[in-house]
Amino acid sequence: MALNQRRQEILNLIREDGHAKVQKLAQIFNVSEVTIRQDLETLEKMGFVQREYGGAFLKDVGNFATTGTLINENLMVEEKKELARKAVSLIQEGETIILDSGSTTTEVAKLMTGFKSLTVITNALNIAYILGGNPGINLIVSGGEFKAPTLSLTGDMAADTFKGIHVNKCFLATAGISPDLQLTYPSLSDLVVKSAMIRAADKVYLVADSSKIGISSFASLGRLSLIDTLITDSKITPAQKEAIKELKVDIL
Repeated sequence: MALNQRRQEILNLIREDGHAKVQKLAQIFNVSEVTIRQDLETLEKMGFVQREYGGAFLKDVGNFATTGTLINENLMVEEKKELARKAVSLIQEGETIILDSGSTTTEVAKLMTGFKSLTVITNALNIAYILGGNPGINLIVSGGEFKAPTLSLTGDMAADTFKGIHVNKCFLATAGISPDLQLTYPSLSDLVVKSAMIRAADKVYLVADSSKIGISSFASLGRLSLIDTLITDSKITPAQKEAIKELKVDIL
């Protein structure tokens, strides 16, 4: 059975947050709670979610938290490693950086264990686990609401961590760069966090493999011009390069 657009977007939201409430989904999609319950029933029959009173949660959501595995960890692995190597080459000893949650930024963290004097601020618990044992890294983890599928912390409390601070560089993730070059994410709760990260940084790098270019997720943060540099893989097309450069965004 194919999913219609609303049900696909509902599934994307649940995959991002791990759970969702009927009342909230009805408000987001401007439909009745009865319609949302029917959508969740369909998603449950297809094996994606498990319904509970007042909402639904992602099937086997607990596995992400207990195994430390991200939902998209096994996609575009070599491209993500390529991006991570480029990102780490831009980091210098003594800097303060923000590492956003995500599978590509996790690859960045894996290559950072050799630094001797670095401050890292992150909203990703798996990244904290990777870097926490390095005595040369001063690690700061945000507060916020926990999302098991992305092992991340989100919402206003997470955003507050990044307010009033100054960092040299921010390495940002995204779910998709829409055809009209908007930065998009599956969850509304992430937008305040990403905005706070961007405002805190002198230089903002977006690490996104080329498969995310032309893809729209649920919520838009704003134009790609919010970032300074896109770090992507060699499969980006000439037309995509030209459109992005017109926004005064550098491409590595």
